[in-house]
Amino acid sequence: GREAERLALVPAETVFGAFPRALRDMAREAGREIDVVTRGLDLPVDRAMLQSLKDPVLHALRNALSHGAEPPEQRERRGKPPELSITLDVAVRGGRLVIGIHDDGRGPDLRAIEATARARGLIGGVDGDPDSFLALVFEPGFSTASAIDTLSGRGIGLSVVADTVRRLGGSVRLEPRVPAGTSLIMHLPLSAARRTLLLVDVGAAIFALPSASVERLLRLDRSSLSSVMGRTMVRLPREGGEDLSLPLVDLAGLIGVASEDNRPSDGRPVTAVLMRAGGRSWAMRIDALRDVRNLLVLPAPPIGADPRLISGTVVLGGDTPVLVLDPDGLAARAGETSHAAPEPIDEPSGTAALPRRSTILVVDDSITTRTLEKGILESAGYRVVVCVDGQDALDRLRAGIERVDLVVADVEMPRLDGFGLLKALRADEVFARLPLILMTSRGDADDVARGLSLGADAYLTKQTFDQRQLLDTIGQLL
Repeated sequence: GREAERLALVPAETVFGAFPRALRDMAREAGREIDVVTRGLDLPVDRAMLQSLKDPVLHALRNALSHGAEPPEQRERRGKPPELSITLDVAVRGGRLVIGIHDDGRGPDLRAIEATARARGLIGGVDGDPDSFLALVFEPGFSTASAIDTLSGRGIGLSVVADTVRRLGGSVRLEPRVPAGTSLIMHLPLSAARRTLLLVDVGAAIFALPSASVERLLRLDRSSLSSVMGRTMVRLPREGGEDLSLPLVDLAGLIGVASEDNRPSDGRPVTAVLMRAGGRSWAMRIDALRDVRNLLVLPAPPIGADPRLISGTVVLGGDTPVLVLDPDGLAARAGETSHAAPEPIDEPSGTAALPRRSTILVVDDSITTRTLEKGILESAGYRVVVCVDGQDALDRLRAGIERVDLVVADVEMPRLDGFGLLKALRADEVFARLPLILMTSRGDADDVARGLSLGADAYLTKQTFDQRQLLDTIGQLL
């Protein structure tokens, strides 16, 4: 266990290392030069936690750039060096991970914050103190930017930062710096809860079930299954009492993923687990039991999956994120008859060819996002191929390994970003018409315009991500 725990820790550099360059490029695009300093990036941090913090930290850095920048002559008058200086500081203090983003810019505009807060009805007529004003910048949709430019006015403000940090059990605050500038400081617990989990295979995916709600593993013989009013029931013998009859529910159906084969073939026992949660017992079919492990459970990412069914994420060795299922949510879902396991009947084998499934290429450097998008698309019946950045995707497409019908790509990625990938594909006559959807954590109007002018077919933001919207968009493009 110690070894596995150590493997889950990686230097903060692995996720945050690309930020300084990205920030300098953003500043340059806006005609500014900045100085970016990083400290403590060699500190080992839980990999899953770093992945969860990737978007919020980048967002906070961009916020420091947009709200801290002053014209060079104004900086000189105030005795500052001409370039805005931004520091990203990662430290461990008192058993907590502390991430600080400091700038020596113009400092928080308390008057603008107060005016925006009054206009939005967040504060009444009384004079508040600066600290309480500064907490308001984390409210959803709060922004003091007067115009939407590439850097500020993302409209989503800093609420996305606060939201993630709170989901990770931490806190965040904004404060003025002396002599000048702003600090945004996140305090996070170094570890989340460790739980004993049962890892199960369902189709090509792995899911985790909290062991407390699993009573036992079942190997069911075909003879113990029967069909009652369209539901599959299983008969379990009980010591010294009459047999127990329970519904057999398909886990693949409950969570909406493609399973290997729902119909148990002759002679092969059905693998299932006896679950007890939400005040009921039921048998749940899985494809296979993989392992029982004690793992660190982090908050579930806020994207795509049904929140009632997911209680967190764990990262297995080799960077595989696995969703932890919520037994109470599964119990409620199991009570609805629509997810009963298909009846174990022998079907005549048909010879008609199945229509070819469309193949979607998902390109994202965040392993959590990649895996979730893959899960959503596979449940909808698509074949999914994943790549870790634009260059990887370009190489794969040019190698012609498979026919790809549509690409879903993140905008911010190392080596080649989403815009670069889009440009390269549109310039290549083979891929000029390949549908491409850009997914971004930035809702900038300029970004959207740039993506669409380069020939993106659609542009979706991760903050307002809705899996229905993604599937509808893909449906329209294919």
